[in-house]
Amino acid sequence: MFDVIVIGAGSAGSTASKTLAEKGYSVLMIEKFEIPRYKSCSGQLIKKSIDLVQKYYGEPVPASAMCIPTKNRGMIFTDDKGRSFRFEQDGLNVWRSSLDKWLADKAALSGVEIRDITFAVSCEEKDDGVTVTLKSEQTYTEQARYVIDCEGVIGTLKRKLLNHNPKLIYTYQTYNQGSVDLDYQFFHAYLQPELSEYDAWFNVKDNQLVLGVSVKESRKAEHYYARFISYMEKTHNLRIEKQLKIDKWIMPWIRPGCNIDFGVGRVFFAGEIAGFLNPMGEGISAGMESGHCLAMALVKHFDNLEMIYSDYKNGTDALHNYMKRQWSFIAGMTDNFAEMRL
Repeated sequence: MFDVIVIGAGSAGSTASKTLAEKGYSVLMIEKFEIPRYKSCSGQLIKKSIDLVQKYYGEPVPASAMCIPTKNRGMIFTDDKGRSFRFEQDGLNVWRSSLDKWLADKAALSGVEIRDITFAVSCEEKDDGVTVTLKSEQTYTEQARYVIDCEGVIGTLKRKLLNHNPKLIYTYQTYNQGSVDLDYQFFHAYLQPELSEYDAWFNVKDNQLVLGVSVKESRKAEHYYARFISYMEKTHNLRIEKQLKIDKWIMPWIRPGCNIDFGVGRVFFAGEIAGFLNPMGEGISAGMESGHCLAMALVKHFDNLEMIYSDYKNGTDALHNYMKRQWSFIAGMTDNFAEMRL
């Protein structure tokens, strides 16, 4: 029997796993994709994320995870009236697959057992533990005292445990060769309702122009994307020479109050699946912070389920409030997010 089984090898899962292993607990971390896993992500590390990597992993973000331009200088928002606002802050530009692999490798060095291409099919709480059914080349079970679910947007276990069908935001983005009259060292976010149903964005990774939109209905994605491309051509002299890749993904649709699901019984939730997600899909810092808080709650109260939940909730209060303030700030720029205003 493991002390903890962690599902998902992203920022939340790796941070929780590493923290527990360093404290002497036996940890199995599973990942349904092959590592290094691909995830659609801007890969813009805000200062908070950079500081958390140093705090939890004991060293800075490695150069191997970075792409060009390496430095990110902040974000430029265009509100629903077409006005631009620049917010400068030191950041880094990384490939999410490379960063996540580095985080998982650090967890492994701390003693975490990692199995990729392994799915969590179901789980059942029994006495003082949880039996988890896993599937890779064959179906088998493992047991643990607790499970930490960090599956991301749609988790198999959470759907079954809570009969949970979350509202989703659908993203559609492309990687392109070309040029545009914008500062490549900023992440550019567009909040005009005619360009998307949520937000649209532009950034650069290894000289590839990344352009995307997010919508509430997947069938509308290409329609809004075409509008956004036309807007970028007219407003910022966008010229696409060759489209390299089309990327489709999903994000949780964060609702007013930014509700958090901390878990059910001996199965806890951390990161996006718990509801921790900042505006513009920034989930790396929230994943690391929530994963670490949950791990420390387990360390402090391993044999007291009630106290684990209490400590986890209290430990993430500041994160939750930060999240609500960030969403309210964005809501002040556009009626698209009016419901999120505090």
